[in-house]
Amino acid sequence: MKKHSVLVAGGGSTFTPGIVLMLLDNLDRFPIRSLKFYDNDGARQEIVAEACKVLLKEKAPQIEFTYTTDPEVAFTDVDFVMAHIRVGKYPMRELDEKIPLKYGVVGQETCGPGGIAYGMRSIGGVLELVKYMEKYSPNAWMLNYSNPAAIVAEATRVLCPDSKILNICDMPIGIENRMANILGMESRKELEVMYYGLNHFGWWKSITDKNGADMMPALKEYVSKNGYVPPNPEGGQHVEASWNDTFAKAKDVYALDPETLPNTYLKYYLFPDYVVEHSNPEYTRANEVMDNREKQVFTECRKIIELGNSEGCELEVDEHASYIVDLARAIAFNTKERMLLIVENQGAIENFDSTAMVEIPCLVGSNGPEPLRVGSIPQFQHGMMSQQVSVEKLVAEAWTEKSYQKLWQAITLSKTVPSASVAKSILDDLVEANKAFWPELH
Repeated sequence: MKKHSVLVAGGGSTFTPGIVLMLLDNLDRFPIRSLKFYDNDGARQEIVAEACKVLLKEKAPQIEFTYTTDPEVAFTDVDFVMAHIRVGKYPMRELDEKIPLKYGVVGQETCGPGGIAYGMRSIGGVLELVKYMEKYSPNAWMLNYSNPAAIVAEATRVLCPDSKILNICDMPIGIENRMANILGMESRKELEVMYYGLNHFGWWKSITDKNGADMMPALKEYVSKNGYVPPNPEGGQHVEASWNDTFAKAKDVYALDPETLPNTYLKYYLFPDYVVEHSNPEYTRANEVMDNREKQVFTECRKIIELGNSEGCELEVDEHASYIVDLARAIAFNTKERMLLIVENQGAIENFDSTAMVEIPCLVGSNGPEPLRVGSIPQFQHGMMSQQVSVEKLVAEAWTEKSYQKLWQAITLSKTVPSASVAKSILDDLVEANKAFWPELH
């Protein structure tokens, strides 16, 4: 089996140790000869990288490991770039969440004005990674799960249409893990799903087991009462109070269309008043992450570095990382595995914009994804998706054209925002906050 060279772009991320642990757990399925980290924040990356160096030495000393802030060193001789960057880091996420809340509007990382602000920062960062990859390793694939994936996917579709970049998201995977738990199954891989929508904005149309038995009736009955809170909750990354509320709220989202099962993020678009009412404008999800996961990961990394071993280490394998290994494997070994990816619609959803970046099942092999046919979608979903895809396209256009007008239109069109005047107030505050990151708008 061929051994591959992997670059993690965003080496200083709190998710990086979990990805490394997942890669180490899967070396029999996806052998690695070299692992590199790249980040533009060398000091932050060094802490994560030095801890990972210890883990690699213990578990797989044969893998060549390096970390760097030099793009040429990082991107030369790699087969896969696993990208999860956060331009502006958590302090900017905090502003993405708190500025809209000041105006009574949902403050969220990927939804509404906060997601739009983050998208305006992410586009340039991801395009820079694509440029480096194409310059130094033109045959490599980029597996991008930098958020907000929908806006990034639209921008890369327009600005680098021939690039070998696949945009993916772990949220449906997290929900399918819960579905498997609800059904008493070992793994989500026992389910065959038909899902459609946009990123963080979709619905399950059908779910069967591997023998074709319909699992939807049992799941719908459970979700109508409990949302996606499983009978035996397991540990993992999404267990804080704010996440629990999101999984529970799915029962109200489901009630709006009992024909399908919803992605949890739809609560931000369908119940924005509820979300704002239950938000603390002084202490948002970004603060939760900085006070919990970020502290925990960096404390653990420092402990490993100090001890020189990983004894008693509390770093966990990230559930979303397993999806990345499956995707890399599918491309490397042409497995034709069925996976959810964000791809250009091109008729997969018959009655929807052919240029929209939709999240649908694809068969993945060495040439990338082959989208599966979804067919026609109902009016309710069509209306919701048309509005949201227009927001995403306007953001990508605003970034490309440096257009204040288009960004104002994008925020106004978001279902989370009540009026154009509120949109303008939020936008003006966001422009001020993002001076160091956004193109200068005119």
